[in-house]
Amino acid sequence: QVQLVESGGGLVQAGGSLKLSCAAPGSIVRGTIFSINVMGWYRQAPGKQRELVATIATGGSTNYADSVKGRFTISRDNAKNTVYLQMNSLKPEDTAVYYCLADFRGTLADATLRYWGQGTQVTVSS
Repeated sequence: QVQLVESGGGLVQAGGSLKLSCAAPGSIVRGTIFSINVMGWYRQAPGKQRELVATIATGGSTNYADSVKGRFTISRDNAKNTVYLQMNSLKPEDTAVYYCLADFRGTLADATLRYWGQGTQVTVSS
């Protein structure tokens, strides 16, 4: 099993900030070597489906959900295989369990493996 270690969730008032972090291994072996590629965050609110928050590729290209653009910033430290999510101007509708994801791409095999963190609760009070 691949372990993604998340931290940084909590309770904050509307308008406040939180920073999430998630550390992953740089590579895994599943018959052949898979190296870490895209990392990112999804979230799931009660009664709703899991949705994209933001992703970042190894080279730094990013993708954000429209609902968080201008408020959240995703970044990564490739030396530490760690992804961060800086969340500013938080709103009550940002309340959810936030899940880290890490995609590992095969170096010899044309395949991608996706792993998820255990989730961290973010609660924004009004």
